[in-house]
Amino acid sequence: MKKEAMLYGVIGLLIGVIIAVFATSYAVNNSHEGMISNMMDMHSGSGMSMSDMVAGLENKSGDAFDEAFINEMIDHHQGAIDMANLAKQNAKHDEIKNLADAIIDAQTKEINEMQSWQKQWGYSSSSSGSNDMMNMMAH
Repeated sequence: MKKEAMLYGVIGLLIGVIIAVFATSYAVNNSHEGMISNMMDMHSGSGMSMSDMVAGLENKSGDAFDEAFINEMIDHHQGAIDMANLAKQNAKHDEIKNLADAIIDAQTKEINEMQSWQKQWGYSSSSSGSNDMMNMMAH
C-alpha cells in the first residue's frame, strides 16, 4: 500500500509540474505577444505598419520619394531603438543586451545622418523621430 501511495504521489507531482510549466509558458508567451503588439501600435507614435509605410512610398518619385522615405526610415529606426531599449532592460542573455547596444548605436548614427539630409535638402522633419531620439538620449 505504501508503494502505491508513493506512486500516486509521484504521478500527481509530475502532473502538477507539467501543468505549471504549460501555464507559465502560456503566460510568458502571451505577455511577450502583448509587449510586441504594443510596440507595433506605438511604432514611434505613427500607428503605421510596415506595409502601410511601404504603400505610402509606392507612387512617389524624386524629392517626394526621398523626403517620404527618410521620414519613414527615421520612424522605423526609432522603433528599432525603442525595442532595443526594452531588450536592454528585460533580456536575460548578455548577447541580446549587446545586440541591443549595437542596434542603438547603428540606428542612432543613421537617424542623425538622415536628419542632416533633411536639413540640407529642405525637407520637413519626421513627425516623431527627432523628438523620440532626444527622449531616448535622455534616458
